[in-house]
Amino acid sequence: MKDELLFKIGQSVRYLRLKQGISQEELAFKAALNMNSISTLERGVNNVKIKTLYKIAEALNTDICEILNCKF
Repeated sequence: MKDELLFKIGQSVRYLRLKQGISQEELAFKAALNMNSISTLERGVNNVKIKTLYKIAEALNTDICEILNCKF
């Protein structure tokens, strides 16, 4: 069973990534993460660390608050 909050955060990251027209692979490279981390995050499969969200926010040139707002 998916955790609703994790799913929403993942969808928020996905929305912001697609809005910028970049692939999961490109986001992973920019955030110094592996692509599997991005994939599982976007699907809401695993819990996400704050440090990971911070890296993703920086890679997306956005504030971590925008990811956590889950407004898309």
